[in-house]
Amino acid sequence: MKLTNILPVVFALFLFNCGNQQITDKADYNTYLETDQKNNYSQDLEFWNAKLDTNPDNFMWLTKRAGSYNTAFKATGDIAYLIKAETDLVKANNLTKYNNASLLRTLASNYISQHRFKEALSLLELAKTNGEKLEATKKMLFDVHLELGNYIYAKSYLDEFKNTADFDYLIRLSKWQDHQGNLEGAIESMEKATAIAKASNLNSIKQWAYTNLADFYGHAGNIEASYKHYLKALELDPNDAYAKKGIAWITYSYEKNPEEALRILEHISSYYQAPDYELLKAEIAEFTDNSQLKNTALSNYNTAMQNEQFGEMYNKYNVMLFAEELDQSKKAISIAKREVENRPTPGSYDLLAWSYFNNGQIDKAVAIVKEHVDGFTYEPEVLYHIAEIYKAAGYADDVKPIKSELLASSYELGPVMTEKIKQL
Repeated sequence: MKLTNILPVVFALFLFNCGNQQITDKADYNTYLETDQKNNYSQDLEFWNAKLDTNPDNFMWLTKRAGSYNTAFKATGDIAYLIKAETDLVKANNLTKYNNASLLRTLASNYISQHRFKEALSLLELAKTNGEKLEATKKMLFDVHLELGNYIYAKSYLDEFKNTADFDYLIRLSKWQDHQGNLEGAIESMEKATAIAKASNLNSIKQWAYTNLADFYGHAGNIEASYKHYLKALELDPNDAYAKKGIAWITYSYEKNPEEALRILEHISSYYQAPDYELLKAEIAEFTDNSQLKNTALSNYNTAMQNEQFGEMYNKYNVMLFAEELDQSKKAISIAKREVENRPTPGSYDLLAWSYFNNGQIDKAVAIVKEHVDGFTYEPEVLYHIAEIYKAAGYADDVKPIKSELLASSYELGPVMTEKIKQL
């Protein structure tokens, strides 16, 4: 591993070992846990529903209603809204014979949210051929190629719209640097993007920038800065479930206060429906040896997964759950293979290797790791899987440096996995 990748890890380990002082204060965020969740999208939906009742084939109105559905999805996590938005956007594109670049990009964005990256890529290629607002299309092509593991194409598009004074460029540069394991560079780029967002005075952009910068600060071990930026996001939108989840993670992983973390998560669940929040509850329950809560949370997650509208969105979580929790590693292998087909990234290959490992097929797991995973990603969870697979294969010398790096990522990985890392 490059020295530039090791230094931030060593620094984070130093910070973590200095002792975990109290960072959060209930007085900072309690008001956001008591606020009635305002339904800011119903009125818009009613307006566009009424308009479309009079003219159901107005493609502009369909696009507007799709936007309202998308807002509702972001506010509630209810997958039905995202699918309704897709229905409207497909109809709008049919009406315009898939010859409107803006509509193509909007439908592609919907497919990205659904993890339908190959379909999104096809739409963006059409938009590129159309040529309207070509730079906007190229930015999304970078996003999709990065998700698909087409890193040469992604970097090529990133270079095409390079502009260090542009918010859209900087956030994508930050993603690219993070992909390369350059956390310090990723933070620097996101800080520059956040400064531009603040100057723009557009709350939605500022809110997005604050939560993403908060995530990066957390990865780097700067927990106090992470906490402050989640609070900044909540100042703009008291209903920001992601920011609240970030604070819950700090109280759980850093401050070792699972009760407070669960209090925050229960509040979020009162209005936000993302199934993966149940898996976090299950993890916290495991940490506190609360088997009843863990079983309830896992049951809630599995019930949510019966909804076929989720499609491929939760493949990663399902692989991990079937491989580790439900002793259904063969089912995990099947899903992981599908995920590799959908997006052949190092992360997807890791899921397949981890599934084989949990099914006792160590040789297959090692072969996949060596060819597609080791050295291609710096994600701590993936590194943990590599370490466990190498340990089982008898590669003790390869495990030691990974273990040291993982211990530096204890905050990001959480207390449950940290205990597993200590056993490597």
